[in-house]
Amino acid sequence: MPNALSILKQHWNHDAFRNPQDQIIEAVLAQKDCLALLPTGGGKSICFQVPTLVQAGICLVISPLVALMKDQVENLQKRNIKALALTGGLSTNDLIDLLDNCQFGNYKFLYVSPERLQTGWIVERLEKLPISLIAVDEAHCISQWGHDFRPAYLKIGLLRHSFPKTPIIALTASATARVQNDIIQLLGLRDPAIFKQSFVRPNLSFQVVHTADKLHYLDQFFRQFPQPAIIYVRNRKSCYDYVAQLNAIGFQATLYHGGLTPKEKEKNRHDWMQAKAQIMVATNAFGMGIDRADVKTVVHVQLPDSIENYYQEAGRAGRDGSSAQAILLVGPSDCVQAENQFLAQLPDKAFLALVYKKLCAYFQIAYGEGISQSFRFNLQQFCLKYDLSTVKTFNCLQFLDRQGVLQLSSEYSQKVQLQFTIPSKEVLRYCSLNPKDEAIVSTLMRLYPGIYEMLIPLNIPLVAKKAETTEARVENVLDKLQQKEMVVYQANKNDTALLFMEIRDDDYTINRIAKYLITQNELKTQQLQAVLRYSKQTKVCCSQFLAAYFGDTQTQACQQCSVCMAQASQSTNPTAVVQGILTELQAGDLSSRELAVKLAIDEASLIFAIQTLLEHKQIKLEASNRYTLY
Repeated sequence: MPNALSILKQHWNHDAFRNPQDQIIEAVLAQKDCLALLPTGGGKSICFQVPTLVQAGICLVISPLVALMKDQVENLQKRNIKALALTGGLSTNDLIDLLDNCQFGNYKFLYVSPERLQTGWIVERLEKLPISLIAVDEAHCISQWGHDFRPAYLKIGLLRHSFPKTPIIALTASATARVQNDIIQLLGLRDPAIFKQSFVRPNLSFQVVHTADKLHYLDQFFRQFPQPAIIYVRNRKSCYDYVAQLNAIGFQATLYHGGLTPKEKEKNRHDWMQAKAQIMVATNAFGMGIDRADVKTVVHVQLPDSIENYYQEAGRAGRDGSSAQAILLVGPSDCVQAENQFLAQLPDKAFLALVYKKLCAYFQIAYGEGISQSFRFNLQQFCLKYDLSTVKTFNCLQFLDRQGVLQLSSEYSQKVQLQFTIPSKEVLRYCSLNPKDEAIVSTLMRLYPGIYEMLIPLNIPLVAKKAETTEARVENVLDKLQQKEMVVYQANKNDTALLFMEIRDDDYTINRIAKYLITQNELKTQQLQAVLRYSKQTKVCCSQFLAAYFGDTQTQACQQCSVCMAQASQSTNPTAVVQGILTELQAGDLSSRELAVKLAIDEASLIFAIQTLLEHKQIKLEASNRYTLY
């Protein structure tokens, strides 16, 4: 039988395990239950993949995300390791065929969602497989206080009855002490070996930067540090905005979000991985399967919704162990906007009930019917029909999906993009010559002011409503503009696939899951408040703050984060700051922002030194708003 190290070398081409991978693998091979808390990039999958290849049998991997399952299966297959996944959208016959393949085809890994385990006959088929290990990925989902709670995870503990002697390993990158206790209890782990890697990343400098001009900061920063970077944004529009702005000032940037086609995603990812683009601007859809260790900077230009997500995304910097930075840019109104964006869009029980009833009416589903029925669904059209908030409704659909009431595909709306390729005066001239099209064209220009600079995602139902016409008429005008070569028009009409997982029973369904909604909203409020505290506080080392959030309180100040550097600069000799400014200005004129970056000092110390030099007429301020020597 091969040993773990030879397996690692053979399939992953590594000569040694990271700490504590070897200890976890040793515990798994000793048939012990395990709880492993490893930060992003800590190599969690190795901890169940290697021991499975060492011993006989199949590893049953339970994972909440279809994309993550597909990614891991593809990576295993590339290494000539037999793996398959029971993903959504498969018919019963397809599932039977896949399980037959798994039983008789010498497979080593079977990936399933927790919802699959709620189907009795699938569990019965699993009992016939030689399962030697059960791996529960993203194990925090089992706790109501985990940031992605899924009630279907509660059923995983029942696997103990089917596989009483099979060890279970639970893995997560971010779990508070409360969530850790829930994982152990609800999965029924027996005297588990617990492995916690410190949440402190000594090579990662966490910076919270307050600035009214984020683009200027990015410009200055990336000119000083022209290395691989990720910029995380909250939505798709921000992806396009920041990519356009960064490219306009001379950087090579590309983008990634969930609405791109697979071909676009792969191209943009390849450009960034191969250094054709320095900066990847992305939503949180970017991250899974990103195997690039030399990322030097991760910047969040908007506040994240939780410390868990922030820590996970920031942790994609410095995976190779070299010095890296995780920067959170905070604008003057960001905190207020975050509260409005997140908290105001949390659905309550009444709104959830309204959406569910309208959804059933939309598809004409009667009481007692609907189970296993699948429909094509366009979120924008649905919200327009019933005058519902798109974001709030989408949050409801996500919640219903996590509760197993319905199942959504990964594409949430049809994707239509448009850009005018002629000057605005020519567009106005076209409108004067084609008055029937004027209302639609004028609506486009009014709704999307950036439509001359780049491809803009369009909301066709909204355009039709504002122009007081039909969607078909809007599409006809867009086709005409494309034929005249006035625009670049891309239409990829992939609506959502929506599958009802249970029969319609409004009161029973909503009352059953309402308690989870209340808990979710309470948790999300607490999580956002923690982010706001992190963004505002100036007393506690950033690294210590983040570690303490996850219960790791025995840590030392990092001496390299924004708080530690500000505290150190308060004791800086003012004479040294003055001399530093004079030295920098000998090489050329600089603005106050540029001086702050070059000298790595806080604003208060810089202003004091500049005022001293101005009063003594050693420097002066030019019309260009830059300082120069007398």
